[in-house]
Amino acid sequence: MADTPIRVGFVGAGANTQLHHIPKLEAQPGVELVAVANRSRESGDRVAREFGIARVHGDWREVIEARDVDAVCIGTWPYLHAEVTTAALAAGKHVLCEARMAMNAAEGRRMLEASRRAPRLVAQLVPAPHTLELDGTLRALLAEGYAGEVLAVEVRAPTRVADPGEPLHWRQNAALSGNNVLNMGIWYEAMMRWLGPARRVMAMTKVAVPRRKDESGAWHEVRVPDHVDVLATLATGAVAHLRFSALTALAPPAEAWIFGREGTLRIEADARRLSGGRRGDKELREIPIPAERRIGWRVEEEFVNAIRGRETVSHTTFEDGVRYMEFTDAVARSAASGQAVDVPEL
Repeated sequence: MADTPIRVGFVGAGANTQLHHIPKLEAQPGVELVAVANRSRESGDRVAREFGIARVHGDWREVIEARDVDAVCIGTWPYLHAEVTTAALAAGKHVLCEARMAMNAAEGRRMLEASRRAPRLVAQLVPAPHTLELDGTLRALLAEGYAGEVLAVEVRAPTRVADPGEPLHWRQNAALSGNNVLNMGIWYEAMMRWLGPARRVMAMTKVAVPRRKDESGAWHEVRVPDHVDVLATLATGAVAHLRFSALTALAPPAEAWIFGREGTLRIEADARRLSGGRRGDKELREIPIPAERRIGWRVEEEFVNAIRGRETVSHTTFEDGVRYMEFTDAVARSAASGQAVDVPEL
């Protein structure tokens, strides 16, 4: 499809799809927005009017089956990701699927197998965005031996403090969100880019607000934790301590630390800042990031270029999606059992 139009249909058009995927796909040369199916016909109509999408469907399957749809952007909650992705790939459509990949690793593996059965189709996940501008420089520093042998990693990632009075959010509903918790998946995905996957985890969790009302006023038991502490052993031999929390009020912003035999690196995601120090230094100093390495969000451009054969998907592959789903499943098993759990390899 080097020169022909790429006609995109949308299954689920929530906040992130409206903020990023719709306008940024439309901005790519030769891309046409032809169809949308949202949670309701009314919300689909609103999105179509606002963004000039040609047609609205009441059932997502109609988007998948449409002859004039070449690629599908999936922006639903995770509970539909596997079903829509596998159906789209079977129908011969390229797929850009919102993170989180799926409800669990088993669904993620089904998605991966579906993509492998259709090798000519592009299958891409929306990547963890918060360290994209830092990743290139950080990987280069580690490859050059700035920190030496990496011994330990610390990640502290607070989110907005959980309000007991707020209604149940989809991220707090395990039936919609699956095993991923808070911002754990995106931080682990980023950490894999720098240091590779974990091999064993030990986790403890806490649900601080055990019951919440949904938008209709019905009460639900909350099984998605508000706080997770994870100890992990990485494939490299390094140890890691990861904390994800909606309880740590007034905590410092999210950050990660990499401690090696020869140096230390600090990653400040919100500030998009990287700092470090080597053996003999008295303090950390900010590390300049060259403009050519400060590559941020280019998800839609990468998706379209991959369809046109101009590049291959790197952010994020289905293989990496399965890896972070296996990690989140292992964390859930460890927290439930009170035992250390191995993270399956792909």
